[in-house]
Amino acid sequence: MKRFLSITIFLILFCFPEFAKGQTKVKDTIIRRANIGYDKNGNQVSLKPEVPPLIQVAGAPKASYSYFWEMGDGNYSKEPTPKHVYKKKKEYKVNLSVTNNYDNGKPPKTRPRTVAINEITNTQFSEIASLQDTIQYKIFNNREPVPEEEMVVVVSYRNPLNYVANGKLYLFYNDKEFKNNNFELLETRTHFGEKEVIEDGFACSNEMNNSYENIASAVSIPMFRSTFSPDENLDLTLLESKTLFRNVKILEFDNINVNETRNLFFTFKTTPEMIKDTSATVKMRGVYVPDRNYKNHKKKTLEMEIVTSHDPNKMSSNAAFMNYRLVRFKKVNFKTRFQNDGEGPARTIRLETDIPGMFDKKTLQIVDSYPKCPICPKGEEVNYSCLDTIIKQKQKQIHFTFKNIYLPGSTQKNVIEKDSTKGFVKYTMKFVKDFHKESTQSKTAIIFDKNEPVITNYSTTRFLPGVSIGVKTGYNLFPNLENSKSYFVAATISPYKSYKWYWQVEWQNNFHKYQSETTINDELVNKNGAILQLQRTTSTTNFENLVMEIPVLIRYNINNYIGLGAGIQNRINISEKQNFLTNTKLYESTNTNFLVKENYKTTETKQSFSHYKSGVLLDVTAGFARIGPSLGIRYNVSFEKNFNYIQFYGIWKF
Repeated sequence: MKRFLSITIFLILFCFPEFAKGQTKVKDTIIRRANIGYDKNGNQVSLKPEVPPLIQVAGAPKASYSYFWEMGDGNYSKEPTPKHVYKKKKEYKVNLSVTNNYDNGKPPKTRPRTVAINEITNTQFSEIASLQDTIQYKIFNNREPVPEEEMVVVVSYRNPLNYVANGKLYLFYNDKEFKNNNFELLETRTHFGEKEVIEDGFACSNEMNNSYENIASAVSIPMFRSTFSPDENLDLTLLESKTLFRNVKILEFDNINVNETRNLFFTFKTTPEMIKDTSATVKMRGVYVPDRNYKNHKKKTLEMEIVTSHDPNKMSSNAAFMNYRLVRFKKVNFKTRFQNDGEGPARTIRLETDIPGMFDKKTLQIVDSYPKCPICPKGEEVNYSCLDTIIKQKQKQIHFTFKNIYLPGSTQKNVIEKDSTKGFVKYTMKFVKDFHKESTQSKTAIIFDKNEPVITNYSTTRFLPGVSIGVKTGYNLFPNLENSKSYFVAATISPYKSYKWYWQVEWQNNFHKYQSETTINDELVNKNGAILQLQRTTSTTNFENLVMEIPVLIRYNINNYIGLGAGIQNRINISEKQNFLTNTKLYESTNTNFLVKENYKTTETKQSFSHYKSGVLLDVTAGFARIGPSLGIRYNVSFEKNFNYIQFYGIWKF
């Protein structure tokens, strides 16, 4: 039994290597540091970063740093060397986050620096940039997340009401779509008296109560498509958010003036367990309640692409880990980002994007883009800005072309705001009617005017393995056993609807009856020392066994209808009953026509968990190879004599 269990455990670990393997990570131990330098004239401060040399990525555009400054009073700046005029005499803690673009090292680490303002000499104070009238709430990050690195998330909110208000902010993070947490909240920096609160049903920055997930699971999805304005359904917005995210930060604020804009800063560190798919999209969600006495609110979702280095030219999608059972009518989101790193503006930008065959190019829909411009009319040349889309069926590509635009270069003279040099196109597509469960890779060639193309990363399409449960029954034929009758039922588990190679584990119960070889022994005996008599002894053993088998296979689908398999199996008798029958006949002399006496003797023995056997098997199925019914034949080669057998079966996978 111990041998059976040990081999079974080995087979399970073989098929599920994630249970056994450990991950060895090689860490970059070189820490680069950037320091905050400044010059002060009264209450006016000029900031200057002191950064280490860049390590150029071979073949990439010129390496550069981008900066995100927090002034310590709620203001921020993305300029390399900003100037700031403070309002009050006090000490301010200035923070700097430095991002290395096209650089082979890690982002330089910085420490906050305290700036003491002792006198007010300049009354041209630096005010927080007010959000536009149409924007009440904004959430953005200073850079894309890289595993085990920090990033800053900024929440900007404006009072759109016509009175001084007291409101509330929610920041949800760590999508439940992913198995592990992607972010750890390190620090929250407030500048206007915002205070953290805990609400019933929330566990603040800790994991939220799963009871809300249970509530949501009992409610059909259309519940979230309410007939009320989404700006008024705060309870439904929070309930939906709780089902989508594990963690939340809740802050209350007071006395925000009419049209006043405030900023909050959060430092997140991406966890080592963060998914390493560099085309996957992770999300955070912010909810802004201008007046906490009412249900009116605004909801914003921040989408971030996981990267391994800070490259502004990138392709991403939300098709990284999809459930194959549920994607038939799903729209998949794609996004291609780009940045003009030139010394002058780009007037034409063409994105030549690979489209895997599983996507229906006819279902293409442009969701958003920057520069923002209308779709070009087909077959016409126009002199205004527009976005042209051309489907290339032979090349399996879609070309997106921004025409007659002006996108400044990051090294262009007088260009200060680096974000103005960036653009993107966001689009959706559906799957074709019939497609296989296979991973794909695609990339985009970005061409600025007539320059050489810039090639993005590969965007991957992956499916979760899923689980397919099968039921199986049939008959075992043992050619070397007498009067053998063996029937079985089994359950199987394997990945759902695998395309080519996959594993399969089975749990099988056999009901087996057979008979051992009958032995006949003739012996001559004396009677009264004179007459010879024949004594014939016949011995037969009947077996009735309940057998458990655990076959483990590697299978390969040749096409939709034929599959092959090979593997190993463990076999043990759960219960075994043996009936020993001995028949003794005594004949007069040697003539078997004159029976003198006949005796029968029967004995019975029972055993449990006995007679472990192992072997190898070969298998072929015909029918619906990936899902549904099929018929199969399997040849089992036992390492024990006379126990080779052929299995005929039917199976249905769900």
